[in-house]
Amino acid sequence: MTNINISQANTTDQQVGWNREQMAQRCAQDIEDGSYVNLGIGIPEKVAKYVPDGREVIYHTENGLLGMGTAPSDTELDPDLINAGKKPVTAIPGASYFHHGDSFAMIRGNHIDVCVLGAMQVSSNGDLANWSTGAADAIPAVGGAMDLVAGVKTIYIITQHTTKTGAAKILPECTFPLTGQGVVSRIYSDLAVIDVTADGLVLTELAPGISFDYVQQRTGVVLINAL
Repeated sequence: MTNINISQANTTDQQVGWNREQMAQRCAQDIEDGSYVNLGIGIPEKVAKYVPDGREVIYHTENGLLGMGTAPSDTELDPDLINAGKKPVTAIPGASYFHHGDSFAMIRGNHIDVCVLGAMQVSSNGDLANWSTGAADAIPAVGGAMDLVAGVKTIYIITQHTTKTGAAKILPECTFPLTGQGVVSRIYSDLAVIDVTADGLVLTELAPGISFDYVQQRTGVVLINAL
C-alpha cells in the first residue's frame, strides 16, 4: 500500500517524505492489538504517542516498567518515573514496576513481542549496527540492545534513510560493529517502508512525494519494488 493517511502535524508544504513524528506514527500502525513492546532511544520513543484507536499496546522499558504511557504534562511530571533513555514518562492504569534483572528476564525469555530501535546501519539480510561506529572514542559496550535483538520476537527499525552527509545506511554489509545478525524484520525510514525477506529488501510503501528511483539512489543495495 502507498501513501497511507499519516497526520501532517508539524510539517510544512515544502517537506518531502515523513518527518520524525510521522515515521513513529507509521510504525505504530503496524503494532498489533495486545502487543508487548519495547521502544529504543530517540525516534522510537515517539511511537508510544501513536497507539491507533481501538488498540491496546503495553509498552515495556528495561529499567523496570511494564505499562509505560506517553510523555507527561507539567502537572503529571514525576522526576522518578523515567524510561531507559532517562526521559520522563507516565504509567497507564495497571502498570507494574520491577527489578532491572526481572525486566531483562522478560526480554531474554522471549516475552516481548516487538522492539522498535534506531539504526546506524542495516544490511541486506537484516544485520543491525546501532550502538557504535567502531571509533576509538566510541561507547565501550553494546548494552541492552544486544539482549533486545536476541530475545524479542519482531524487530522494527526507525531511521533516517541516509546519514547527515548523504551516505546510505542500508548496505550490503554493515561496516560498524554489529548489534545482531539477521534480526531486523522491517525498516521505517523518512522515505519508505522496507521489509527484510529471504529474497532481499522489499520496498512496500513510499512516503508522500517520494519515488522508487529516489529511494533506490539513496540505498546501498538493490531493492525489490512491491508497489
